[in-house]
Amino acid sequence: MAKRMKEKTERINKTRDTRPYATAKFLRISNTKLDIIMDLVRGKSYADAVAILANTPNKAAELVCKVVESAGANAENNKGLNKQDLYVAEIYSGQGATYKRQNIRGRGRVDQILKRTSHIKVILDVAK
Repeated sequence: MAKRMKEKTERINKTRDTRPYATAKFLRISNTKLDIIMDLVRGKSYADAVAILANTPNKAAELVCKVVESAGANAENNKGLNKQDLYVAEIYSGQGATYKRQNIRGRGRVDQILKRTSHIKVILDVAK
């Protein structure tokens, strides 16, 4: 049994993605609003992506910019890569937990308020 576990661990380590990345979880914004901003920087170089996000007047742009800068810092500190050589290989968001609140209305009725959250993942890669 131990031999199979070692083989499985080796197989996982071979196929593991070694590109630098950063994630942000449970952000208080819906992922549909994030998708609009993420389409602006997908496939762009790191410097261009940060410049675009810094000059976009949007709450989603600020959140995405923080994650992109974090991925760049991870690449520089953990992988020893140069920021000028990086580009945004993948960037995507997913739906997080939804906070459910109630708004009391007339005649004993209740409206439901859905406060959506999302998760962002940014993967950088070296331009070739």
